[in-house]
Amino acid sequence: MNLLHPLPKDLTEEVFTELLRHGAVRIERIISNGHASPDGFWYDQDEPGWVLLLEGEAEIEFAEGKRVHLTRGDALNVPAHTRHRVTFTSCPAVWLAVFYA
Repeated sequence: MNLLHPLPKDLTEEVFTELLRHGAVRIERIISNGHASPDGFWYDQDEPGWVLLLEGEAEIEFAEGKRVHLTRGDALNVPAHTRHRVTFTSCPAVWLAVFYA
């Protein structure tokens, strides 16, 4: 499997593909295409997550006001229950997300 090719043709919605699940670990490929979190929406996940931006650009905003701009190859760890949102993604942005306990 190649995580960058082929990409789905219909990217009107973000595409989440579970690649692996084993015990407390889940790995997903996420494809964004100019998508962002809705106004006022915050992720508050029960599990920590580590993301790697494989392609494109994105920006993550944290509830306390910090913003992190990601470009190809950048990784970010988000602890459980850290409120955050996606404010920008390029067309496309391809993520590898690892959720763990």
